[in-house]
Amino acid sequence: MKRKIILSMGLMVLLCTMVFANGQKEAASQGDGLITVGYAQVGAESDWRTANTESFKSTFVEANGYKLIFDDAQQKQENQIKAIRNFIQQDVDYIVVAPVVETGWETVLKEAKEAGIPVILSDRQMDLSDDSLYTAWVGGNFLKEGQDAIKWLNDYVKKEGRANEELNIVLLQGTIGSSAQVGRTKGVTEGLAKNPKYKLLAKQTGEFTQSKGQEVMESFLKAYPDIDVVIAENDNMAFGAIDAIKAVGKVPGEDIIIISFDAVKEAFNRMVAGEINCDVECNPLHGPRVAEIIQTLENGGTVDKIMYVKEDVFDTSNAAAMLPTRKY
Repeated sequence: MKRKIILSMGLMVLLCTMVFANGQKEAASQGDGLITVGYAQVGAESDWRTANTESFKSTFVEANGYKLIFDDAQQKQENQIKAIRNFIQQDVDYIVVAPVVETGWETVLKEAKEAGIPVILSDRQMDLSDDSLYTAWVGGNFLKEGQDAIKWLNDYVKKEGRANEELNIVLLQGTIGSSAQVGRTKGVTEGLAKNPKYKLLAKQTGEFTQSKGQEVMESFLKAYPDIDVVIAENDNMAFGAIDAIKAVGKVPGEDIIIISFDAVKEAFNRMVAGEINCDVECNPLHGPRVAEIIQTLENGGTVDKIMYVKEDVFDTSNAAAMLPTRKY
């Protein structure tokens, strides 16, 4: 009897060992050594954002050794904070965030740090008291973009013989508090203030959307009948402004100078058509750059805290030649 019990126990141990080993093998095959990345995206408010999302989705695929957990925050910070906490619970390897606004992230980033998960910021920055809460940031130089827009305007009015003419200007701002809005607005307003011939009539957020951009531009046109220049902090707001300008019988690009940001493909079509005069590029293809950072960290290397992507300025003089080369 005793021997039967011992044999039975031995068989049970053997069986459990086999089940455990098979389970381990199955888990390994399911994980497949993939690096899990959680990406908390702002939303899908613009053509630029769509291209940015696609850059991540096409980069962080199994064929490249990744598993991507994607979350669309629908332009709400509370949704992004919830997504980050979900990523922490899922024990992802890396968290990538394109923050809706700059402030209000300290607590959740501390939670990620305590969990030992590196955080990489994409596109927009965060205003933090402790920079160690994130590993690196990848994006455009928004302040320089604003400065480049005014530099182009200075050169343009000089070339057109309008340097001594007073120009009435309105500014369509992006989502207030976002890095793109903060940097571009600062670059634009400081640049305009240096020229006494430039008069900034008004600035108001169009929330980076075409519909809101059109709505705000309609109100500007009612309040200020003699607008000379519209500066829109992204292309979709510029598209909305163009619709509003056409609706009152004016010609965008001729009666009113249009300066925009992002330089998506449709904006090049508008420049070729003469509706947008200048577009300052904001490169959305961040996926490969973030992947480079992750691979460097995986190999035990260090990365720069701030990494700018390459960006250019385009206008009606070079848009047609560049249009075939645009990837977004």
